[in-house]
Amino acid sequence: MKPSNQYFGYERDAHASRAKSTADFINKLKIVEEEADEAIYWLELFKEVLIPNPREIKPLNKEANEVLAIIVTSIKTARKNKARNR
Repeated sequence: MKPSNQYFGYERDAHASRAKSTADFINKLKIVEEEADEAIYWLELFKEVLIPNPREIKPLNKEANEVLAIIVTSIKTARKNKARNR
């Protein structure tokens, strides 16, 4: 059974609305940015030290970098919107 897009939209909006303000939302995104950056660090460390076949890590590293880029862009957009609404 495939979930509908409507459900995912509702979930995203429900989680986003938990921020008390735009500043709080940006702070939450900064925490996510730090966690994504740390995940990338550990993936790179695993690739260099522990994993005999780094090709197994490559797709995970690519996806983690994509997530990080999305978060950074979201932070920039939220900051621009906050400045515009002042």
